[in-house]
Amino acid sequence: MSAAVRVALDAMGGDNAPGPIVQGAVEAAREYDIGVYLVGLEDAIRAELARYDIQGLDLPIIHTDEVIEMDEHPASAVRRKKNASMILALQQVRDGKALGAVSAGNSGAMMAASLFTLGRISGVDRPALGGLFPTRDNICLVIDIGANTDCKPEYLLQFALMGSIYIERLFSVPSPRIALLANGEEETKGNEQVQQAHQLLKANAATLDLNFIGNVEGRDIPAGAADVVVCDGFVGNVVLKLSEGLAETLLVILRAQMTSSLPSKLAAAVLRPGLRKVMKRLDYAEYGGVPLLGVKGSAIISHGRSNARAIKNALRVARQTAETNVAGAIAEDLAKLQPQSTNP
Repeated sequence: MSAAVRVALDAMGGDNAPGPIVQGAVEAAREYDIGVYLVGLEDAIRAELARYDIQGLDLPIIHTDEVIEMDEHPASAVRRKKNASMILALQQVRDGKALGAVSAGNSGAMMAASLFTLGRISGVDRPALGGLFPTRDNICLVIDIGANTDCKPEYLLQFALMGSIYIERLFSVPSPRIALLANGEEETKGNEQVQQAHQLLKANAATLDLNFIGNVEGRDIPAGAADVVVCDGFVGNVVLKLSEGLAETLLVILRAQMTSSLPSKLAAAVLRPGLRKVMKRLDYAEYGGVPLLGVKGSAIISHGRSNARAIKNALRVARQTAETNVAGAIAEDLAKLQPQSTNP
């Protein structure tokens, strides 16, 4: 298989690595017909591969004995551990050997390593993380969900453009509806940062061909009022963690009610197929990971507790992000904003 259809995977990244990480790579190679560089401790990776029938699958191993642990300081670890598994995975992308890189390891380190190894796209002040949220009918991309806690209005304008390109290219959403997250729909709502960002989006929407629909509130995200919702990383991370906790709590309550009595168990048996579909839509593993948008390449950050299905889907997303040329489209469109950009 050609190296051009390989994705690099940090096999040592994740709370339970390398077991479910390697399993996800095997499933992706089999189901999506892609090659996967498995980067990490060779003996540990081979021990996991021995559990599966991998005949005919393209799963080359890149050995390293350096791993960035979950509790390490991201920037310090990236500086010290030049041969860490996630860094070597990203180097495969930089060197043109892999379409993208995936890691479920230390997310801060993955962001720092992506910046250091791949570099920022020209015109991008701050790369951002885009998180996918299920809505009533489809999905919504919230950007940023944690990469940048303090943002200038110009950053939010760039986030809107990056998010629009990503959701349009990966999910075939024509003219995605872009909204700014605020505490009210009126353009005078929000703090100074949000109000200034609103004016920037209004002023540049036509030039950038953005379908900016104005402000939305938090409740509008699950309602599907917009395809892309823009906010700073502090607010976005609060939205993310609240949504995760709420979804888990609702599922626990639902399970408890479904098993509380014999009539409930009988009703649950009838409803089980539909409930499984609901649970599948709420499961983070369906989306695999979140893209770090604004770097020169495809870098996907997966949840630390990712199971094999999440890793399989993250590898698919990494490939799609590269093959739809998200980074190239961002660079092309941001060139129109050079006079507006600010330096970090």
